[in-house]
Amino acid sequence: MPHTDYSQYMDFITETVVLAGKITLGYFQSDLQPEYKNDRSPVTIADRKAEEFIRSRIEKTYPRHAIIGEEYGGEVTSSASHRWLIDPIDGTKSFMRGIPFYAVLLGLEIEGGVEVGAAYFPALDELIAAASGFGCWWNGRKARLSRIASLSSAYFSASSLQTFVQNNQRPVFDRLSARCYHQIGYVDAYGYLAVATGRIELMMDAVVSVWDCAPFPAIFREVGGYFGDWQGNETIYAGRSLATTRILLPEVLETIRDSSAGA
Repeated sequence: MPHTDYSQYMDFITETVVLAGKITLGYFQSDLQPEYKNDRSPVTIADRKAEEFIRSRIEKTYPRHAIIGEEYGGEVTSSASHRWLIDPIDGTKSFMRGIPFYAVLLGLEIEGGVEVGAAYFPALDELIAAASGFGCWWNGRKARLSRIASLSSAYFSASSLQTFVQNNQRPVFDRLSARCYHQIGYVDAYGYLAVATGRIELMMDAVVSVWDCAPFPAIFREVGGYFGDWQGNETIYAGRSLATTRILLPEVLETIRDSSAGA
């Protein structure tokens, strides 16, 4: 596909996440009454309003494209060549408590690969976006990864130790924490933003859905890093996620293998 098409998508995706983010700010740090889904994850009126807005923009601009969103679903097995993945508020648990690390996530999957993605953090006014061949941009400047070359000097983050424990992955968390210089708790999408902008070196989650991952393959590919599963495969469909630099990836994967083997 010509780069000009990606450029158009880049403009659309960045404008869309920022406008949706402004909708969420209208509800932020207010007296929200969340509802709870079957898996006990919360949803608020802000989640729904933001996804409705994003869907309406996509449907108007790209009526032949498929859409999958956290709140209103979609056809995961759709045969459409272009598919939008929406997380209207990544970090609803933070959002509903007035914590500013939540994000609006949007990715465009083309022929099975995420080629364009953006994450906007409305309460912090931080935007990161990328399109294949166009680089990765953080608040208008080119994003850069950390150059740290060893886990012994690296910062490691994960959204929730609880999910590692619940999914029998506590050894992975413990061994990475032991090998890294510092373990810090940046939550949800903000941890991935921190890696992509060189502020930490490693972020991972033991449980994720496709919309949680929506923009990150494009972002990390364009910044020269890695986003994918715990075996070294770039994917948003593994149910787990890992982001790091290419320099550290072999050491990270080795540590995960050692942990899983009980070494």
